[in-house]
Amino acid sequence: MNRPPNVDALLRPRPPSPLTEIRDDGFERHGVRLLLKRDDLVHPELPGNKWRKLAPNLRAAVDGGHDGLVTFGGAYSNHLRATAAAGRLLGLRTVGIVRGDELAGRPLNDSLARCAADGMRLHFVSRSEYRRKAEPHELARLVDAAGAGGAYVVPEGGSNALALHGCAELGRELHGAADVVAVACGTGGTLAGLAAGLAPGQRALGVPVLAGGFLTAEIRSLQAAAFGGPAGAWTLAEDFHHGGYARVPAELEAFAADFGSRHGLPVERIYVAKLLWALTELTAAGAFPCGTVLAAVVTGRP
Repeated sequence: MNRPPNVDALLRPRPPSPLTEIRDDGFERHGVRLLLKRDDLVHPELPGNKWRKLAPNLRAAVDGGHDGLVTFGGAYSNHLRATAAAGRLLGLRTVGIVRGDELAGRPLNDSLARCAADGMRLHFVSRSEYRRKAEPHELARLVDAAGAGGAYVVPEGGSNALALHGCAELGRELHGAADVVAVACGTGGTLAGLAAGLAPGQRALGVPVLAGGFLTAEIRSLQAAAFGGPAGAWTLAEDFHHGGYARVPAELEAFAADFGSRHGLPVERIYVAKLLWALTELTAAGAFPCGTVLAAVVTGRP
């Protein structure tokens, strides 16, 4: 009997990711030390939380004998791009169910073009259909309509119980390194797993990049599925989404460009820039006591 391929051997990740200190006056004047957890360097094509969340699901797909992956995302989804890259590297077919059937007849944007170049077949659905994908019957219908029957289903953003166990390893890598570990949040899976992996006395802080205030319930639900109940200490800083997902107003763009220039760091705009902005503002407002060691998780690259 043929043994399934070793996912780690084929993808060759590089954990633990580096932890570096940044000397920034906006933090130092308040007695706060800022560390960057460079999870964007953990894998060249599946950076940061994409690797953390996808890896356990990829192992489950391969071990379960699936020959393909099917997942979900919007037109600019980093998750779709990471899944497509993983499929290419592992020799698995990939199907992306994309929100917005109006996109089907248009030229592909850079993100979707990259997915297609990596072999992902794109299936566009209406926004009303997409919203119902959590319903088991509708999920089965969407997967079947996409021609992805038999493929392993990875949820939008990669956030499920398996993914949380992968993100918990990120927390364990930070034991003893910081008082507060902050991360930008989309679906909440990274924060839910990170908090579970931190040591007693450490706290995780999530910065949502979407408006709506829905993440608290989602994180609790994810932790219940993965760990049987609440796990670790975590809070959310809700007011730094800058108008919603993928909104990068001029002031945020200027902040990210300045931070990147001063520290030689390529700052990803959708998640990481909002995280660093939030931490700068919270520090100035006295949210962190003098002497706090603050670690910011850099989850991706531009």
